[in-house]
Amino acid sequence: MDTFSLFSRIKNLPLASAKLVESLLSGNYRSVFRGPGLEFDEVREYAEGDDSRFIDWNVTSRLGVPYMKTFREEREMILFLLIDVSASLQSGTGRLSKQDMVTVISSLLAFSSVHNNDRVGAVFFSDRIEKWVPPRKGKKQVFRLVEDMVHLPPEGKGSDLAHAIRTVYESLNRRGICVIISDFRVNPSWREMSLLAKKHDVIAVKISDPSEKIFPFTGLVHLRDPETGQRLTVPGGSKKYRREYRAFWDAYHLFWQRECRRRRIDALTLSTNDDPVAKLVHFFQQRRRRR
Repeated sequence: MDTFSLFSRIKNLPLASAKLVESLLSGNYRSVFRGPGLEFDEVREYAEGDDSRFIDWNVTSRLGVPYMKTFREEREMILFLLIDVSASLQSGTGRLSKQDMVTVISSLLAFSSVHNNDRVGAVFFSDRIEKWVPPRKGKKQVFRLVEDMVHLPPEGKGSDLAHAIRTVYESLNRRGICVIISDFRVNPSWREMSLLAKKHDVIAVKISDPSEKIFPFTGLVHLRDPETGQRLTVPGGSKKYRREYRAFWDAYHLFWQRECRRRRIDALTLSTNDDPVAKLVHFFQQRRRRR
C-alpha cells in the first residue's frame, strides 16, 4: 500500500474505531483490561464484611486493631503504544506491508482512546529510541501519532525491544495499558516483558506475513537481512528446506505464544492479509469473556 492510499484509509479510521469501541467496550470499557482500575485513597477501621485482602497490616500492627485500605476508581486510563519501526517491518507479501499493518493497528487503538477520553502516548523504537510521545488526550494527539507513524524516518535499522520496554517501565509511573506492536524478530526480551506485565496491563501484537508459512521463492535464492546486512544463499527449490523453514516459524510462533501466556500477557497475531478491524473485534471479545 502506498502512502496516499494509506492516508485515505487512516482518514476513515475514526468511523472504524467508533464501531470498534461501540461493539466491544461501550459501557464495559474497563472490564477489557486487567486490574481493579483503582488508586489508593485512605485507611479506615475494619468493618464486618470487609475484604481481608485489603487489610493494611502496617497500620494494623501499630494500632492493634485491623484497618483497611480504601480505594477510589480511576476515571482515566493511559494507553501506551510500543511501536517497532525497524527495517524488518518494511517487508510483506500480503495486502499490506508489515509496517502498514503496524500503522493501521496503532491508529485504530489510538482513535479508540479518544472516544473514551483517555490519554494515549507512544514510543517508536528500532535499535534505539526513535521518538517518545508523552501520553495526552485529544484528537490532535492522535493525528500527531498517525503523522509520526507514516513519516518518521528511523535512524536505526535493528530492533532492541528490551531497551524500549525498560524505557517505558522506568518512565510510566501510573498503571496503564501497554500494547507492543512488532514482528518480534528481536533478541529475547522476556525478562523485560515480565517486569512490564507486573506493573501494567500488557498486550503483545505480533505482525506476521504469509511468507513465514511458505517460503516465497524457488531455486537458489540470495537473501540479505535488512537489519544486519548479513547475506545468505538458500536452496528455495528444496522440499526439505521449505519444510524445515515452515517448521521453524511454526515452532517459533508456538514458543512466543507460550512465553506470553506464562507472563499473563495477552497475545494477538495479525497477518498482512488480515482485516485488522475484524481481528481486533474478535480479540477484544475473547479478552472480555476471560475477565
